[in-house]
Amino acid sequence: MAHPSYPLRTARLLLRPVTLDDLDDVHAWQRRPDVVRWMLGAEPRTREQSRASVAAMAGEDALRAEGDCLTLAAVAGTRVVGAVELVWRSRTDRTAELGYVFHPDHAGRGLATEATTAVLDWGFGEFGLHRVIARCHAGNEASARLAVRLGMRREARHVRSYRFRGEWADQLVFAVLAEEWRSRRDALVDSSGASPRR
Repeated sequence: MAHPSYPLRTARLLLRPVTLDDLDDVHAWQRRPDVVRWMLGAEPRTREQSRASVAAMAGEDALRAEGDCLTLAAVAGTRVVGAVELVWRSRTDRTAELGYVFHPDHAGRGLATEATTAVLDWGFGEFGLHRVIARCHAGNEASARLAVRLGMRREARHVRSYRFRGEWADQLVFAVLAEEWRSRRDALVDSSGASPRR
């Protein structure tokens, strides 16, 4: 079993497992059409649907086997402003997939970049990943921009590769290798003179 030492702390955020007490904050974004519009098969959720979602996420507190998802609440002050997940895709290939969702009211402040950076640091560092991918609908520009900000390269555009809301859709695939991540992080430290985690 693997998980970070909770909580993970960044300059402005605390990252920890989701709890049932997070229902109000999670429902605040899950009920919004502008948030769920890019999620596969998702419609704005009722409070009861969000309760079931939060209960499921609360069990995703560690990586125990391939296919497991680690989901962490991103807490700013006293509010959960988003969630970051790392899905363990392959033990042999040491590969995982990064996912993220943040409340739009907290957009434009770099919080999603801060949270995902901390999770990638743990994944490549303590967990020993070799490669992390991120996928999104080709129309989801905000998600694609975040992947690029993280230093992930766009490896593919899978044309009309999956069904999305009853139509064929393109999917973008981004990836970063452990050595690329470390090199990028070292460059940030060298240019600032301080660890980027502080």
